[in-house]
Amino acid sequence: MNDVNARGLDDALARLDRARVPADLFGEDAAEAARRYRRLVRLVHPDATGGRTRDAFVRLNALWRTYNGSDPAVVTTRRHSYRIAGDPVSGDLARLYRARTDAAAGEVLLKMPCDPRDGDLLEREAVALRQLPKDGDGRFLPYVPRLVESFQHQDAATGARRRSNAIAALDGFRSLAEVEAAFPGGVDPRDAAWMWRRLLVALGFAHRAGVLHGAVLPDHVMIHPEEHGLVLVDWCYSVPGCYAHADPSGRVPAMVERYRDRYPPEVPARRPASQATDIFMAARCMTDLMGGQAPKALRMFARGCLLTAQNRRPSDAWRLLAELDELLERLYGPRRFRPFHLPVTH
Repeated sequence: MNDVNARGLDDALARLDRARVPADLFGEDAAEAARRYRRLVRLVHPDATGGRTRDAFVRLNALWRTYNGSDPAVVTTRRHSYRIAGDPVSGDLARLYRARTDAAAGEVLLKMPCDPRDGDLLEREAVALRQLPKDGDGRFLPYVPRLVESFQHQDAATGARRRSNAIAALDGFRSLAEVEAAFPGGVDPRDAAWMWRRLLVALGFAHRAGVLHGAVLPDHVMIHPEEHGLVLVDWCYSVPGCYAHADPSGRVPAMVERYRDRYPPEVPARRPASQATDIFMAARCMTDLMGGQAPKALRMFARGCLLTAQNRRPSDAWRLLAELDELLERLYGPRRFRPFHLPVTH
């Protein structure tokens, strides 16, 4: 490849890398767009580069299909092209799209806010999910979702730009809200015990990394029944320490209104949150999950986490875990694995 062609290829690859939406690459005029596409094809076709530009060629064609409206199910970013599968699931502030991408990223959830004005909450989640692996103990990363990337997406129909997050998909996990619904009489405390323990591990990990979750609610605590796994999801309401330059208030930025009664007083009062805020909500999740089945000793333990006064509640999740372990051993003896199954629904 001569120097002129090499410079043309470098320029084409740089333009592809910078393009967030098809119009960034092809412009608005249809005839000019077609000419640009044909020129880019000649430059980045794998046959012309010995196969080195195969990924760039795939991305170029994905952008071109989206530009022409022939493949609306593809979302293309600087790093990946995501093929959406099926209809979205609507959450409290975002729609979740299951999508497939290249082998490196695997299956993901694309999280796009229903209202573009909520993009700051998606950005807050991305900040938190970057901070946790950077500043936290890597042994506990399975307790939080993996951020694949965060990007600006332009809606092809409306032109609205939305901050969106691509998050590695979870398989086999169910929310505590689903578990509550499956056991209307309450979950056996011996089963709730491993969920509570793992939830405190997730919080201990996050708090040591300088991040408060801010919304420890039944929809945001995901468990794997068979493997006894737990992942704490939806970090849009978090208070990451490294976000202080943008928001020094230390407050939880928003509430999930249908769970308003599950928050401690400092959140609706717009006072700064603390580790005790997350611990309050975690204890509330677990007491509601057990319902009337919780023995008195566990109810008393939880009561200390649910005090109105923030400074009187426990604030160290690791220390609280040790205290919970001692209590569980007194109640049920040494820990042992108990299979847990959700009822099959039809």
